[in-house]
Amino acid sequence: MELLHSGKVRDVYADGEDLVLVTSDRISIYDVILPTPIPDKGKILTQLSLWWFEQLADVIPNHVISATDVPTEFAGRAIRCERLEMVMVECIARGYLAGSGLKDYERERTISGNLLPEGLVESSKLPEPIFTPSTKEPVGGGHDAPLTFDETVERVGKELAEELRRVTLEVYRRGSEIAATKGIIIADTKIEVGRSKDGALKIGDELLTPDSSRFWDVADWQPGRVPRYLDKQFLRDWATQNTDWDRTEPGPEIPDEVVEATRNRYVEVYERLTGDRWR
Repeated sequence: MELLHSGKVRDVYADGEDLVLVTSDRISIYDVILPTPIPDKGKILTQLSLWWFEQLADVIPNHVISATDVPTEFAGRAIRCERLEMVMVECIARGYLAGSGLKDYERERTISGNLLPEGLVESSKLPEPIFTPSTKEPVGGGHDAPLTFDETVERVGKELAEELRRVTLEVYRRGSEIAATKGIIIADTKIEVGRSKDGALKIGDELLTPDSSRFWDVADWQPGRVPRYLDKQFLRDWATQNTDWDRTEPGPEIPDEVVEATRNRYVEVYERLTGDRWR
């Protein structure tokens, strides 16, 4: 196999016509890879993505060829997949007010061109889920920047932009319905989409994981305050509140207790969503 690309979390290898996508235990926040890995993270993300790919296969196909036909040393954390020509837009759906969306709302009452009503507060449920795409920057190429729908049309064309919006919102809607039955709120999520050789639009990378989504415990949710996170927002908050890091390279080392607390959240959300015990 030939290493083609090493990203913030995943390493991409070429194996003949296929790609082998290997998910590492690296973790990134604010587009910076931190020096401390989170044990089992790569396997959890891979297995949870595979579970979601199966749940949502009727919404949009995915790039998976096999989860078992991979090199032994990568077992459990790798997927053999199709080569896709990736759309250079991060497709984001938001159903609740949090993160950068909250900051945009407080500043101008809009998120990526979506006008929202007055009176919303942190963690508020939005009147309806919204599509808030962003640019997709390479590792080391700077931070992703928000795009309006019109700007997305300028980048990829009207037909594709409309399909990206439709698929992203439907993935979010269906995923949220499933998660709600497990006592979990999906506040927002990000997907990556590409075209296969035959031109079909397919999901690549990962799907509805703690790296790509905000998961909240529904029992702890209340508008106006921060709910209990089951995702890497916990790590973002730790870095913001407990370090003087300026969000540029290099990132801070993560203390053992924070590593364990982060891993525990990944395990918890996997177990609650899938119903399977993490080994």
